[in-house]
Amino acid sequence: MSAPGIDARVLEALQQASSLELYQLSTVIERLLADPRRILAVRKDLHLGQTVRFMDWRDGSLREGKVVAMRDTQVTLHELRERHEWKLPYAAIEPPQPDPVVPPQAAEPEPPQAPQPTRDDFRRGEKVAFEDKYLQTVVGTIVRINSRTATIDPGDGTQWRVGFALLRHVLDV
Repeated sequence: MSAPGIDARVLEALQQASSLELYQLSTVIERLLADPRRILAVRKDLHLGQTVRFMDWRDGSLREGKVVAMRDTQVTLHELRERHEWKLPYAAIEPPQPDPVVPPQAAEPEPPQAPQPTRDDFRRGEKVAFEDKYLQTVVGTIVRINSRTATIDPGDGTQWRVGFALLRHVLDV
């Protein structure tokens, strides 16, 4: 029996081992392969649609497939050559090369954000506007100011309690 990439001396030693010793070795290997750190080491550089190489357990050869699903302990691959789906542990995947990191100086700096309005920016009686949950603009007058919200009366018999960060001043024209 020969396996590609395995030292002949290791195979010879394994063939001399008893069934119990092989079983003990098998359980130790299973535990090592199920270690979350090993799984994360492979999974962190994987993404859906990525082409990776994996080991075919039937003959020990490396095949190529696309990642179609990622679960906690296994990945589903669509083999490119024979067009079969494989559900494999992450240990069967050849670790992909990490995505190149874009140097910080190459990225454009983000423009500074406008400061968020606070309670001190608003007074009772001022006209303000905000967007409701349907993205409709509501314009009204501040009738009460609390520590975190302002109560807005749009004049239609309803009142809204709105956080200051969502309000903007409306100029009367």
